[in-house]
Amino acid sequence: MQTPSIKAKTRAALPRRTAIKYGLGMLVLGGLFGRTVAGSLADPKQEQEKEKEVMIDLFLPSGKIDKTVRLPRLVKSDADWRRQLSDISYQVARKAGTERPFTGKDWNNHQDGLYRCICCDTALFDSKTKFESGTGWPSFWQPISASNVNAESDSTFGMTRTAIACRLCDAHLGHVFDDGPKPTGLRYCMNSASMRFVARA
Repeated sequence: MQTPSIKAKTRAALPRRTAIKYGLGMLVLGGLFGRTVAGSLADPKQEQEKEKEVMIDLFLPSGKIDKTVRLPRLVKSDADWRRQLSDISYQVARKAGTERPFTGKDWNNHQDGLYRCICCDTALFDSKTKFESGTGWPSFWQPISASNVNAESDSTFGMTRTAIACRLCDAHLGHVFDDGPKPTGLRYCMNSASMRFVARA
């Protein structure tokens, strides 16, 4: 794990990336899942400009790093994502939604294991860095690897935040804040719907 570089890499990622632009048609979905949806994380031009290959770290079921590989960035049609994901996972991971606090399957999960991307299975977080934030969302003080996540500026809803996405498939995961515990001082506030928990083997 790269504890000293997490905060630096998160901050450094922001100037290099174009700020996210959303249309005027932001929707707030109540009802069944109570999530907010702000449309796609990037417009078509931004999608074309994104790197076609990415370097990510692969992890064994034990949580130990296996190897670093270069892979083609995973891109699927909207129809394919809809077929693959549940409605809540689609709205959160592919449309930058947010599940209601205290409703996700993992906010109160205390089992030992890894949290992987619901879309592409990339390892994102280790339960060893999970902590009780009191927010109602799974919270971690660092990702399992800084190479496996991206940070982008998010100015929706009149706030300036840092959105976190899976590097391999661009699935929206949540946001990172600077009010977390030591050793990083960061709080990665994630959505359960964007991840799947796998017990450590």
